[in-house]
Amino acid sequence: MKNAAVAPAARTYTIGELAREFDLTTRAIRFYEEAGLLCPQRKGRLRVYTQGDRTRLKLTQRGKRLGLSLAEIKELVMMYESPRDTVPQLRRYLEVLTAHRADIESRMADLQATLEDIRAYETEARGLLKTLGATGG
Repeated sequence: MKNAAVAPAARTYTIGELAREFDLTTRAIRFYEEAGLLCPQRKGRLRVYTQGDRTRLKLTQRGKRLGLSLAEIKELVMMYESPRDTVPQLRRYLEVLTAHRADIESRMADLQATLEDIRAYETEARGLLKTLGATGG
């Protein structure tokens, strides 16, 4: 009788490995744990992260780059892992992204208006300097 093939052990990661891979501090990773985004296994005092933890960290970093809040990121990560139908998940994902895009566009419009004000003030100040320079003052 042949021996059954032994499945290779799933890849695991240390906190240091993930910190280096994602260019994060170990403190940031522990913060994500406290926020419920990562759930490493424990071997004594050592944290052992699975491929699933690595994926959640990758999704967390993507959400942070998009400017999402930790609560929004957690909601999306949990939806990503749930066995539910993907249609509601995608709809919720689109809702979050659409709201976030609208917020950024609004802030960009505010910044654009501020830049226009600054340009006008600069033009006015240059004009006054020219006038003062022309009068010898």
